[in-house]
Amino acid sequence: MNTPRPKIKIELTAFDIALETLGWLALLAFWILVLANYPNLPDNIPTHFNGSGQPDRYGAKGNIFTLTIVASMLFLFMTLLNRMPHVFNYLVEITTENALRQYTNATKMMRFLKVTIVLIFGLISFETIQSSMGESEELTFWFLPLTLGMIFIPIAFFIIKSIKIK
Repeated sequence: MNTPRPKIKIELTAFDIALETLGWLALLAFWILVLANYPNLPDNIPTHFNGSGQPDRYGAKGNIFTLTIVASMLFLFMTLLNRMPHVFNYLVEITTENALRQYTNATKMMRFLKVTIVLIFGLISFETIQSSMGESEELTFWFLPLTLGMIFIPIAFFIIKSIKIK
């Protein structure tokens, strides 16, 4: 029978505060980017890019807000969820002895992912705006490897760290 996990309030370090601040600033910059460029967008903009980076679907310019809204909702949901690390899934059993270390590691990973999501969605919107205004034809070649690395490298790092600190 599983024992209930301890509920611990994780104290934020200066690094945690810096990550949270970076996330909020990135989200604000994302909104400013979209709002500042919206009036200049053509009526139809790319709404999807294929694996080669070519636009393969178009829609109304109002669709530029879709990524901004989704990124904001994910950021807010992850911010709220990060206050409850006892409900996360872990690779190791959580005990009273390791809970603080595991929760601290997991909440840091969540902060990294929040910032990453905002940055990736912001990059997609930036590339959409560039493509819409004729400043580029496609996503740049580095976009897919960069975004995959931004997601999976921190996840791998924090998973390995979680196993080591069990």
